[in-house]
Amino acid sequence: MALLVRDLLLRLDEPPERLPELAARRLRVGREEIRLYAVVRRALDARRPAEIAFRYNLELTLAGGEKRERHVLARQHPRGVEALRVQPPPRIEPGIGPMRHRPVIVGFGPAGMFAGLILAEHGFRPILIERGRDVRTRHRDVMVRYYRRRDFDAESNLLFGEGGAGAYSDGKLYTRVNDPRVRQILAIFFRHGAHRDILIDGRPHVGSDRLPTICRRIRESIESYGGEVRFGARLDDVEIVDGRLCAITVNGVREPAETLLLGVGHSARDTIRMLAGRGVALAAKPFQLGVRIEHPQALVDRWQYGAWCEQVRLPPADYHLVARDAAGPHGDVFSFCMCPGGTILPTNESPGLIATNGASRASRGGAFANAGLVMTVPQELFGDDPLCGLEYARRWERLAYEATGGSYAVPAQRASDYLAGRASDGALVTSFPLGGQWTEIRSVIPDFAGEALARALRILDARLPGFAGDEAMITAPETRASAPVRILRDANSRESVRAAGFYPIGEGAGYAGGIISAAVDGMHTAEAVIRRFAPFR
Repeated sequence: MALLVRDLLLRLDEPPERLPELAARRLRVGREEIRLYAVVRRALDARRPAEIAFRYNLELTLAGGEKRERHVLARQHPRGVEALRVQPPPRIEPGIGPMRHRPVIVGFGPAGMFAGLILAEHGFRPILIERGRDVRTRHRDVMVRYYRRRDFDAESNLLFGEGGAGAYSDGKLYTRVNDPRVRQILAIFFRHGAHRDILIDGRPHVGSDRLPTICRRIRESIESYGGEVRFGARLDDVEIVDGRLCAITVNGVREPAETLLLGVGHSARDTIRMLAGRGVALAAKPFQLGVRIEHPQALVDRWQYGAWCEQVRLPPADYHLVARDAAGPHGDVFSFCMCPGGTILPTNESPGLIATNGASRASRGGAFANAGLVMTVPQELFGDDPLCGLEYARRWERLAYEATGGSYAVPAQRASDYLAGRASDGALVTSFPLGGQWTEIRSVIPDFAGEALARALRILDARLPGFAGDEAMITAPETRASAPVRILRDANSRESVRAAGFYPIGEGAGYAGGIISAAVDGMHTAEAVIRRFAPFR
């Protein structure tokens, strides 16, 4: 047994070496009684700028062993202290159903990657197909072809390729999903090159500069277990006969398949249309739409840290904001994917579109901070047809591209000018790698979103002076915060309700909303396959 001591507060002027002393005081034992200790969680508490502190959870053992630890617990009943019982992950027992063909996973983003790793570790030798390219080629396609030459590749970009959209995202690993697999996922990231801090930080973060290499290493682990990853392999068609998957077509070649995990991400719109044409059950669902707002990081630090804003121990500040009822009958406007010291990225999957997202490097050392500022688009605004939401989002992405003359520069407007209803002029400075162009933002987002954004900016500026000031830059549109469609599946078997052997997973299928939740969903489905079938021989 060991003890878990929660919520030890360490002021900014106190060194971490004081932690065992604070723990001993909480336990009412001598410092010398603490034999071993380790930090298991660390979080910054900046709710009151005058009282900023780090909050730690410590795992420790006492001299005298379990007998002494039980005595301390029984004698003192100390606040925030409990016995630590580590439960090993449950063993997954393979099933007995015969598997005639190797399982196929479509998409090498977080859902497909972690599903593939679990299947490979259990001897199923999965085949993973990814329409994009390996991460090194993908990096060159993005940085040189797209950013420098404006030559967009529809099969190798910030959405398609090794690691999926997650490889070039901010790499935030924080999730509200309460699942024991979250800890397992963090450990896998650490084993493949992420900093050990992700194992203890309350809001773990990898960084867009480290994620591509980590994705490559996870792929190499899958291959070491007998799995196979094929790049430049696009799913063209699925063949469903009598309610069961029997074959797929990849790059024009038909291949038999009986077990398919589909983790194509939120932007493989052509694949979703193909599935609709094949009778796979889909449903429209509400999704988020809005803008991405950018501020100097120093301004965000002042909002959050006050007089402590230049304290070297503090990380670049972030925020999570909600403007209650700013969207009227459609609800709140809220921040999404806040990226301290980050950049705004283009996230179009097809030529002739503009969409935004954000990312931060591991250091979060950039001069700007950005965040999505989004609201929920209710289904009644775009229709009941499952494909209507895709077309609705695409409409605004096309308008944004046309508004900037087809240059791929992002539409931009100062927040102060947006509220005043005037055009912005003068120097335009943004972190968007393709540059920006002054544009009336209301022309590239729906009318209801334009009104909601104005109300939200006023609410948030009253709370954080300068949030909607001259230093705030609005770019648009932000349309990829969530998928507007769900591929319906059985809650128990996790198969498509109309196609046995077909398993929708992850964000693009409508069952996740970020790296960790997508990975958890992929792992759940991989485990369901393992429990049903015997490993492929």
